[in-house]
Amino acid sequence: MSVYLNVAQILISIVLILVVLLQTKGSSFSGAFSTDASVFRTRRGIEKTLFQLSLGLAVVFVLVSILSVLVARGG
Repeated sequence: MSVYLNVAQILISIVLILVVLLQTKGSSFSGAFSTDASVFRTRRGIEKTLFQLSLGLAVVFVLVSILSVLVARGG
């Protein structure tokens, strides 16, 4: 069972990396260090979907990681 968890963890991490890279594709490098607090914008459309997907994948990744450790420790 630990082999399946390891494979699932690898696949989830690859998908999470791709989603995060797709999410930051529209922003420039200098925009990451901008401290302009007067600009407020909401996420819409595909940007919102990618953001929610990345949060969900991060939670699933952490849960699979914890489960993998528990299975490996339990024998």
